[in-house]
Amino acid sequence: MKRSTTRILTTHTGSLIRPPQLLDLVRSRQSGHTVEQATFDSTLTSAVDDVVARQVEAGIDIPNDGEFGKSTSWSLYALKRLSGFELREVKGVNPFARGADRQRFADFYNELEGRGDGKDWSNVTRQDAVCVGPITYNGLFELQRDIDNLKAASAKAGVDEAFLPVAAPSSAIPDRRNEFYKTDEDLVVALAEALRTEYRAIVDAGFLLQVDDARAAVTYDRIVPPGTFEEYYSWLARHVDVLNHALEGIPSDRVRYHVCWGSWPGPHTTDVPLEKIVDLILKVNAGAYLIEAANPRHEHEWKVWQNVKLPAGKILVPGVVSHGTNVVEHPELVAERLLRFASCVGRENLIAGTDCGFAQEELNRRVHPTVMWAKLEAMAEGARIASEQLW
Repeated sequence: MKRSTTRILTTHTGSLIRPPQLLDLVRSRQSGHTVEQATFDSTLTSAVDDVVARQVEAGIDIPNDGEFGKSTSWSLYALKRLSGFELREVKGVNPFARGADRQRFADFYNELEGRGDGKDWSNVTRQDAVCVGPITYNGLFELQRDIDNLKAASAKAGVDEAFLPVAAPSSAIPDRRNEFYKTDEDLVVALAEALRTEYRAIVDAGFLLQVDDARAAVTYDRIVPPGTFEEYYSWLARHVDVLNHALEGIPSDRVRYHVCWGSWPGPHTTDVPLEKIVDLILKVNAGAYLIEAANPRHEHEWKVWQNVKLPAGKILVPGVVSHGTNVVEHPELVAERLLRFASCVGRENLIAGTDCGFAQEELNRRVHPTVMWAKLEAMAEGARIASEQLW
């Protein structure tokens, strides 16, 4: 895993906005039209080539494939790679509408999510995922396609280190229902063991493995209230253990662990403070920790690192640009943010990153594509400015 030995390196958290030619095929498939697999595969390969080259051009040192090969979303893609689940029509309250923040600001969320006809939302998010059989990994074809595409694109762009994101067991297929395993605990362990196949394949292919775990923090908002913080903390501690079980045999310096408070552009007034869970985050067997830090509800939490010691040999990758606003951060502000973190963890233990992905689903983006690239460019320029002061 690269370190910032002579300057602050740059990366991001994974999902990038898909290009129009790829989205046209996605929409056709979701509308029930037949899309030739060869056509889709060639379009995907070309799109990955372009997005890796564009990341390098924007100043990203450690790029990825934009998660272009994942169907649906960053977490629900697992439905296409795991057996044992079936989709059913949601009955009653949509599980995606739960949470203290959504209850307090119900009118805001109704307005935010009621715009348009919803044609650019993945159908799968409107359905329940129900476990009805044993969970096994059956997505090697799709995974190998993603690996091959990123290998080829990295070689063309002269990239010597890249990453592929995956979902953590607690985040994969969120709000799933269990009708097969004796307990939910049995289900999550089976899920972890199935996902281990994906985890190991990525590392064996020579890429960094990034484990995305938005549910680690977001679940607090789902549990408390009526539950207690202690109940949530116990839940998170158990899922950290399960994730480490899934990572067994994988060197920690090949793993990046990403935590955010959910990608949606909402108030976030009921987010769990970083200081209350940072000890559990650092228990994950990873070499780098990517943590949301540009969000105005969490930017002040850089101070946590004044009191919490980053373990020896580990890397902190704070978000220094946000995915949740179309305002492009000034490079000087990016530099200021990086300098704060460097004062806490040391310049060699710091890499610049983004808060979250810019496209949570194939058809759902947070900013305009031109804004996304401007933000990545601003991050790279901010890292250059900070580096001039640190070296």
